[in-house]
Amino acid sequence: MRKTDKKLENQIRTALTVVCETSLKSFSGFQWLTHQVNYSTFPDSLKVVCIFDTNDNLARFTTIQQQELSHLIQKKLFEIDVILKKVDRHISYDTEENCQQYHNGKWAERLESIK
Repeated sequence: MRKTDKKLENQIRTALTVVCETSLKSFSGFQWLTHQVNYSTFPDSLKVVCIFDTNDNLARFTTIQQQELSHLIQKKLFEIDVILKKVDRHISYDTEENCQQYHNGKWAERLESIK
């Protein structure tokens, strides 16, 4: 990873940490988030994965509050000069429930499977 990539990675991590802390307080069932990126094709390769506890909580969230979280992610990334034309294309959602059921709770395997 180049020095500029490391700097950008730290900025993204910091911005998404703010999103995570806000989401924990704002969205019922929200647990955590992570991101994946290939800096040779950045920003197109940036993927943010938001994790909820159950499928029921995720379903309620997607019908009522999904745009709110998308806007927050876009705003925080914009603050560090990361411009995503269609932010929803870069965000996916999953649940602890699905990981437990399909990957025996192994998030590394689950995240690898949804790239």
